[in-house]
Amino acid sequence: MDFSLRPWTIDDLDSLVKYANNFRIAKNMTDQFPHPYTLEKGKAFIGYASSGTPPNILAIEVGGEAAGGIGIHPQHDIHCKNAELGYWLGEPFWGQGIISRAIVQMTEYGFQNWDIARIFACPFGTNIGSQKALEKAGYTLEGRFENTLYKNGEYLDEFIYAIRRR
Repeated sequence: MDFSLRPWTIDDLDSLVKYANNFRIAKNMTDQFPHPYTLEKGKAFIGYASSGTPPNILAIEVGGEAAGGIGIHPQHDIHCKNAELGYWLGEPFWGQGIISRAIVQMTEYGFQNWDIARIFACPFGTNIGSQKALEKAGYTLEGRFENTLYKNGEYLDEFIYAIRRR
């Protein structure tokens, strides 16, 4: 399925809320990703995502709608040569290869636009789909930390996947 990565705009608000307001997505995200996902939270997110130059958080557009998001988050201090990758995709588009291709594109974009040597992602141990998408995009598993995360009343494993500038 075709998709594109592009900056977020306020015109994306309705589709953002439509796809992001899904517990099956929120359960695999940090608590900064709200559930329920309201119009108010969506406006705040679009304002934040639109503030970077170049933008570090992009919409994943599918069929003319913002159906997900992907971002590169440069780190600071002694971690300044690293950036964290985060992403989500609306459930109707799962299993179609979109997110692994979006990860490849965003990784290239990250290395082109920031002075970083490594991009990493931290999927939950229960999120097998995300782990497979990262592997398909060329990321390697660097570590697994048992019962490190606490989400929705349970402890979860955290996996660290990374790719280095070639």
